[in-house]
Amino acid sequence: MEIVLERKWKKPNYTIGILSIDGKRFCETLEDTDRGLRDSMSIGQIKSLKKPHITAIPTGVYEVNLNTVSPKFGSRSFYKEVCKGKVPRLLNVKGFDGILIHAGNKAEDTDGCILVGQNKVVGQVINSQVTFRELYKILSNSKDKITIKII
Repeated sequence: MEIVLERKWKKPNYTIGILSIDGKRFCETLEDTDRGLRDSMSIGQIKSLKKPHITAIPTGVYEVNLNTVSPKFGSRSFYKEVCKGKVPRLLNVKGFDGILIHAGNKAEDTDGCILVGQNKVVGQVINSQVTFRELYKILSNSKDKITIKII
């Protein structure tokens, strides 16, 4: 399964994107500020441009794991119900640790992660928990390796 996240609207304090699954548009996303990081850069280059907790991850292709309980979200009732705390995690993101796809509404909720929902409010996504629930159902039913391509 291939997820594609196309970053469309890059603003000073956030980034809005469109997330597609196997070529079909699924939802909008909210991330931290895109500072032009690419997975082809060295760790040193990434760290020199990265501002902790307010920088979107590098563009590139990452495997998505559904088998790790999130230390931050795993005990929250919503995630326990929806995914037993196993929030989708992006693997091997240069210069970043613990990057997840999860629910949230504002750039302050991202901390480098990808929030899913509907971009009907400037600089935010809404209906995030409903969107996350639908996304997790699709991902967890896949028998294929899951990757996300961020462009």
